[in-house]
Amino acid sequence: MVGPSGVARVISVVLIDDQELARAGLRTILRPAYGFEVVGEAPDGEEALAVVIRTRPDAVVMDVRMPRLDGVAATRALLAEDPSSRILVLTTFGEDSVLAAALRAGASGFCLKDAPAEDIQRAVRAVAAGEGWLDPAVCGRVLRRYRSDPGTDPDAGRRLRTVTSRELDVLRLIGRGLSNAEIARRLSVGEGTVKTHVGRIFTKLAVRDRTAAVVFAFDHGVVQPGEPAPPPVD
Repeated sequence: MVGPSGVARVISVVLIDDQELARAGLRTILRPAYGFEVVGEAPDGEEALAVVIRTRPDAVVMDVRMPRLDGVAATRALLAEDPSSRILVLTTFGEDSVLAAALRAGASGFCLKDAPAEDIQRAVRAVAAGEGWLDPAVCGRVLRRYRSDPGTDPDAGRRLRTVTSRELDVLRLIGRGLSNAEIARRLSVGEGTVKTHVGRIFTKLAVRDRTAAVVFAFDHGVVQPGEPAPPPVD
């Protein structure tokens, strides 16, 4: 992240995991030498709320399997208390239903615990910057599971109809994981134009970030898992 002066700013992080060894590993990955500062820790979801409120971190790294209060319930509680919280869920391979539930609870993204250190760092940076992160190793399966669960938003169809055809193009490319710069090149427009479209999409769909926009796109058939990105526009 870059501060107002243009100098890279250290990203503050809170770690929520019931295993001390897991937290120690994350502290090694997310240390100041790489641009992070761990400002708080908690061993379960019940203690997480107090730690996050006290420290106000840029990002929360949350395990999903914890005693007393699991990561999904803790995510829901944190966002109810502070909707601006940015939460990256860490999990093991094969917990698709849990990850889908975490997305519905408002998590900004998810990453596998055994992902390379560089990927976890990128994921935390993305979530802290409001961009979200969906681990490509399990993204398609998780979103298919997400879509298989009954929706809870009867007004979503009306909101989707307010999106213009060009905004739908942008939404489809967001759903394929493209950045604003990549979308701009693909659609032969300026990056500032893409940012404007993205902001309007967020407003029209009433979503808080890119991750929420992606799951909305999959949830309502705008993008299908495994669907290739549209070809570049000449």
